[in-house]
Amino acid sequence: MPNSQPNNQLHGLTLKHIVTLLEQHFGWEELATLININCFKQQPSVKSSLTFLRKTPWARAQVEQLYLANFAAQNPEKNPETSQ
Repeated sequence: MPNSQPNNQLHGLTLKHIVTLLEQHFGWEELATLININCFKQQPSVKSSLTFLRKTPWARAQVEQLYLANFAAQNPEKNPETSQ
């Protein structure tokens, strides 16, 4: 079973990697503008964002869609350890 999800562009990526990459690229203020959730607005941090996003499927879906729209085509290497 070498690649069980060949069409899933998020396969192999952690939520932490996605949030960290988005924060580095956009910054918290811009993320809060693009996705209207409080964890990006009030005392934002990767840890608090992960806690919220793991419990809130609709917000996680928006973050994943933002990642896909901006980075999926640019970054075929999906291993978070090698991209940092």
